[in-house]
Amino acid sequence: MVGRAQNKAPERTPYERDTNQTATYTQIISWYQQLDKQYEQAKLIEIGKTDVGKPLHLFLLAADKQFTSRPDRLTLLINNGIHPGEPEGIDACMMMARDLLKANKLPKNVLLAIVPVYNVGGSLNRGVSRVNQNGPESYGFRGNARNLNLNRDFIKAEAENTRAFQMMYQSLKPQVFIDNHTSDGADYQHVLTYFSTQKDKLHPMVSGYMTQTFQPALDNVLQSNGFPPAPYVNHMGDTPESGLFGYNDSPRYSTGYATLFNCFGFTLETHMWKPYPARVKATYAFDEAVLRLCERDAQTILANQKRANKAVADQTTFALNYKLDRNQVDSVTFLGYEAAYRPSDVSGLKRLYYDRTKPFTKRIAYRNTFVVDGQIDKPRAYVIPQAWPEVIAELKRNGVKLQMLTRDTLMTVSAYYITDYKSPQRPYEGHYIHTGVKLRTESQKIQFYKGDYVVRTDQPTNRYIVETLEPQAIDSFFAWNFFDSILDQKEYFADYIFEDTAAELVKTNPALRKQLEEKRASDKAFAESADAQLNFIYRQTPYYEKTHNRYPVYRLN
Repeated sequence: MVGRAQNKAPERTPYERDTNQTATYTQIISWYQQLDKQYEQAKLIEIGKTDVGKPLHLFLLAADKQFTSRPDRLTLLINNGIHPGEPEGIDACMMMARDLLKANKLPKNVLLAIVPVYNVGGSLNRGVSRVNQNGPESYGFRGNARNLNLNRDFIKAEAENTRAFQMMYQSLKPQVFIDNHTSDGADYQHVLTYFSTQKDKLHPMVSGYMTQTFQPALDNVLQSNGFPPAPYVNHMGDTPESGLFGYNDSPRYSTGYATLFNCFGFTLETHMWKPYPARVKATYAFDEAVLRLCERDAQTILANQKRANKAVADQTTFALNYKLDRNQVDSVTFLGYEAAYRPSDVSGLKRLYYDRTKPFTKRIAYRNTFVVDGQIDKPRAYVIPQAWPEVIAELKRNGVKLQMLTRDTLMTVSAYYITDYKSPQRPYEGHYIHTGVKLRTESQKIQFYKGDYVVRTDQPTNRYIVETLEPQAIDSFFAWNFFDSILDQKEYFADYIFEDTAAELVKTNPALRKQLEEKRASDKAFAESADAQLNFIYRQTPYYEKTHNRYPVYRLN
């Protein structure tokens, strides 16, 4: 007997009863609860809470009824409803889970883990917010209960959803990951597009297999199933014919986060202009194809990740940022519609439209090579004062091993000073992200205390460590404003009193006097500002606080 009882499996999902409907949160969880009750190979668990107060669930399927990650078995993680207005994955995975259990076709060498709906708050907030989407009748909202886009939260982890996801992820340690989405933008014939983890950011031991073996096989299966794939339509000009370019999924995104742990992933994007049933079928076909390829190549995938983890623990130099190499051009077959322009019925001005009576098949340019744009040699370790508990918690939750100091210790460390950065005028996901970070480095003796932490860089989690703790990295904790209080100066001087002190300093310090004269000669605004000149001198004195702009994560070299 396959299941716990002779009862039949749930017959039809809400989508199957009416293909212009997507399941509600209550229906989703009830469906998986039924499968859990009926089949011993299935288990629904709560992995944490969400910002809306309801639990976050994970549905596990294992042929051997063992629901924990093991080194001899591949784990495939599928995430649904990170944007609940893009619900195809929710409905497709409900059907796929039932079909696998009912037909007793679970792979013996794969633990399949499905997040039924990740953004629970957004799922409960149903409506028609995605204008012009071709079904279903109603669906959830992109933002979560805090109006956060959860697919920008994988480093800052402000949402309870994200913290629960990270703990689950580190428990499962998947080798392959799928995030199911829906795309808008240009019109074209493809129902299904996707992008993989950016190949040039993956460790070569994982990337080579993904690009040379897994993806070609996946594309062949999709093509044979009637869903010819294309790269995610991220185009360079007004229309796709201008050329596509790859997606730089930095660690804030789900697949970029997975990359930090040598897991390769796919963001599936079905096209919102296509009928909803076609999009659900395409999602089902994609997820099932990935599952079967994982079954076929499980041992190879496991071995690649194991070797990559060892290599990363030993690696000495790490990339911090990447940029597109526009000179490296490939091409892909694209099934599009001819585009043209005509006067707008609204404004009378020129507007773009796609003519579906004029489909085409063309080879178009595809730029998907990214090169390192900044790298760093790792230190032997980082030292983080206990004064930053949010950072400590982030590291622990993401599988980083930390060593707590057992006594007060004076250490010679390399300290960064933030000399320049740029921040936008308007917030992005509740933050003013710092970019263009410039640093200077000083060797200093700093007193650390019992309870402070040392983070060694001989771990498989080295990429997460380096890319969050080095302030110049695109999605570092500094970029996301974790350390903004260091940018405030706490002590100042009274100019009318400091005038006499400054004059004496200039008089008795020839080197300082020369610096001041050179600065006045090269900077007219400085030469005309008494306050600026006093401040310049003040910053050369012992009175100026050493902690101003000093980044509070230190390098042990």
